[in-house]
Amino acid sequence: MFPCLTSDLANSQPDEKAVMTYVSCYYHYFSGMRKAETAANRICRVLKVNQENEKMMEDYENLASDLLAWINRWMPWLANRSTDDTLRQAQQKLEDYRNYRRSEKPPRIEDKGRLETLFNTLQTRLRLSNRPAFCPRDGHLVKDINAAWAGLEDSEKGFEEWLLSEIMRLERLEHLAEKFRRKCALHEEWAHGKEDALRSNDWRSCGLYKIKALRKRHEAFESDLGAHQDRVEQIAAIARELNNLRYPDIGPINARCQAICSQWDRLGQLSSKRRETLEDAERIAERLDSLYLDFAKRAAPFNNWLDGAREDLADLVIVHEMREIEELVSAHDQFKSTLGDADREFSSINQIEHEVEHLVTSHGLDRELLRNPYTDLSASDIRRKWGEVQSSVPRRDSQLQSELKRQQNNERLRTIFAEKANQVGPWLERELEQVLAIGLGGRGRLEDAIQQLRSIQRNVLGYKSNLDELERIHQEMQENFVFENRKSRYSMESLRVGWETLLTSINKTINEFENQVLLRDSKGISEEQIAEFRASFSHFDKERAGLDPEQLRACLISVGYTIRPGREGDAELHRVLAHVDPNRMGRVPFEAFLDFMTKENSDQDTVEQMIDSFRILASGKTFITAEELERELPRDQAAYCMARMAPSREPGAPPRSFDYVTFSRSLYSQ
Repeated sequence: MFPCLTSDLANSQPDEKAVMTYVSCYYHYFSGMRKAETAANRICRVLKVNQENEKMMEDYENLASDLLAWINRWMPWLANRSTDDTLRQAQQKLEDYRNYRRSEKPPRIEDKGRLETLFNTLQTRLRLSNRPAFCPRDGHLVKDINAAWAGLEDSEKGFEEWLLSEIMRLERLEHLAEKFRRKCALHEEWAHGKEDALRSNDWRSCGLYKIKALRKRHEAFESDLGAHQDRVEQIAAIARELNNLRYPDIGPINARCQAICSQWDRLGQLSSKRRETLEDAERIAERLDSLYLDFAKRAAPFNNWLDGAREDLADLVIVHEMREIEELVSAHDQFKSTLGDADREFSSINQIEHEVEHLVTSHGLDRELLRNPYTDLSASDIRRKWGEVQSSVPRRDSQLQSELKRQQNNERLRTIFAEKANQVGPWLERELEQVLAIGLGGRGRLEDAIQQLRSIQRNVLGYKSNLDELERIHQEMQENFVFENRKSRYSMESLRVGWETLLTSINKTINEFENQVLLRDSKGISEEQIAEFRASFSHFDKERAGLDPEQLRACLISVGYTIRPGREGDAELHRVLAHVDPNRMGRVPFEAFLDFMTKENSDQDTVEQMIDSFRILASGKTFITAEELERELPRDQAAYCMARMAPSREPGAPPRSFDYVTFSRSLYSQ
């Protein structure tokens, strides 16, 4: 380099003025080299930041689209509260919902947290590099994601309780329908042939003795008819309840109930008419057989009692609380206390039959007279039903004791859940308070706070097994239809919300501190200043949701920022809001406030600096050639520039020349 100067030095002894001239030439030459190197480094830094920001924008849009698609896929399903499902379909729907809570939603909670972290980090990076704020496309803003998420959680509210109540309703419907069919079968069995018998004119061909017997027989029938009134009313009441509960297959139920009620009315009318006819035959009273009549009057109510007892003993045991099973056990004990009186009544009825048989046998009467003319009931029927009642009592005892043990187990589950929940709930609250306290700042270096938060995060994730254990107990409780637990201050839903809130707070606070570290390192602000800004910000952020415009005005004044009263101050506040809240969210986060307080006095990359840097690399020209870009910049950065720069329109510009001025301005524009 400088060969002429070298030869002059070799041929002659320079004087002092010449030496100073040589030194000045060397100084300007090396000074130009340093400027070129500085300009190249600045361009590389800006381009790298731009590439990373574009990648983060693309990641945000993809993650937001995926999360919104998932939310839109599940919301209609959760919002569907139709009641047309069968019991099996409702149980499958409950299993699908539990799978959604265990497998589908947790990864999406993490996606939502990553999305918010990515958005906040990107906005911080854009502010630090003096780039315009990132505005996602319509429908992909953070507030849109939060609104969609809130809609999803609104759809979740009460879904599980509604579905469980629907399963209970369907089970109760099946139980009522089966009970209705049993009562109808018993009544139809009893009523079979009664209308034909009441319409019969057999009394016309009977002698005096048989007419009187027919009259007494009809008196016994009317006693039996009155005893069955309660059963018919029960059948009608069950049918009304099935209608009120929207039983799906209600058509056959209503038809059968209507048929029984119509038949019952006809039986009453026919019975009244036949009684009036037989009462006209005065000769019937002379041939009354008191033993048969006594048997009929005793046997009919007792038979009705036996039918009711058999039905009650065969009834399904479906309860959900200790109170209900205790009431059933108490009712069963009361029933057993009446068995002594029933046994004495059975002995009396049996004794009447023995007396009738003794009279017929001892007097050599026709064996046909052993048939009771006043009732179709026989002592053998009474003995058979009485035997069934006696054998059903121990089985009922066993059923009730088994159900009592099941309800005791449910109480045990309530106790276990309450003990565990009353430990986990306060722990979650304490951890959340600790995270919030760390988030308020003022307790040491930012790196130490981040390390402390990550330690808490590891502890929280390690604590997940306790929440999983509660989920298992909660599921077992619900499988046993345990819906209320007065022993616990915390429900499973509140614990889930507490867990998600804790994780979200940890991630959000770590992200805020990392952004503060990035801001501190890039702007040269001290942690004492950050702590001072944090204290002022927290003082006005009463709701911990960010500052609204008026709170921001007061906070800025408190830290010494001048905002005059009147229109001039309002205009200045709007200018500040344009920087700290570019997306018009209505709330200013701390990192945006901190960035604003430090950005105006710090060294930042500007469009003018970018243009000047390219001008240095281009040796003062208004365009830059591909050779100069490839020589001065790394290969990937040079390729990035040439792919995005427009060709130069300057007269005399050689081929492969580019307009770096327009390119530099595009980096800092919308």
